[in-house]
Amino acid sequence: MLRRRFFAFMLVAGLALPQAAQAQAQAQQTGAQDLLIFAAASLKNALEEIHGAENVAAKVSFAASSALAKQVEAGAPADIFISADIPWMDYLDERKLVRPGTRSSLLGNKLSLVAAADSKLTIDLKPGADLAALLGKDGRLAVGQVESVPAGKYAKAAMTELKLWPSVESRLAQADSVRAALALVARGETPLGIVYRTDAAADAKVKVIADFPENTHPPIIYPAAALAASKHSGAEAYLAKLRSAKAAAIFVKHGFTVLPAAAKIN
Repeated sequence: MLRRRFFAFMLVAGLALPQAAQAQAQAQQTGAQDLLIFAAASLKNALEEIHGAENVAAKVSFAASSALAKQVEAGAPADIFISADIPWMDYLDERKLVRPGTRSSLLGNKLSLVAAADSKLTIDLKPGADLAALLGKDGRLAVGQVESVPAGKYAKAAMTELKLWPSVESRLAQADSVRAALALVARGETPLGIVYRTDAAADAKVKVIADFPENTHPPIIYPAAALAASKHSGAEAYLAKLRSAKAAAIFVKHGFTVLPAAAKIN
């Protein structure tokens, strides 16, 4: 077990360092006026629309929150981090990598079970539901990495609470991000996947067949913050733009819940 954990750590570190160097080169190419945003993959559609509507000069790296947090820790020159869960923001905060006073809970989301748009599969997600049978003989369940990617962690928690985990643990197709898990379902490589409801809404090739009850997993909260190493004068102004009425309307359109600005975490 310790050996597996060591190699897993080395793999993450090995991936993070080249990505951090790539981000540094990207920042140098874009110039001082462009913010570099590290954002959870599930935010892609909404953030890109907000940047267009608000005329934001920014470059964005979308990936799993776990991978982005490790890149920040490795020295990637990001100005803003928006995580899909609280623990990865805490991870950076505990290492003094978050600018004090800038962190707040920005958005909420829902966790959904999805299938291909033309699928006839149905299920009532309650304790003891036969999710494994729904996968068929050889089918797998697409999820984010259950030990690191926020959507995967939420999925494991929900299935554990509903007592579904033992029957599907060996039948997972674990992906590097929630969008990668979504793509497996959209391409027909897996019959089912667990993603955020906002991700399902972003791809016409999939549909939601059931939502997980919110009491089966930790609240899905997206915290946002400026990073301590950022020298960009517009970092905090950017966070304020994410709180604008225009941005809020776009987030809601994409299926997110906008949390009150008072939900601040110092």
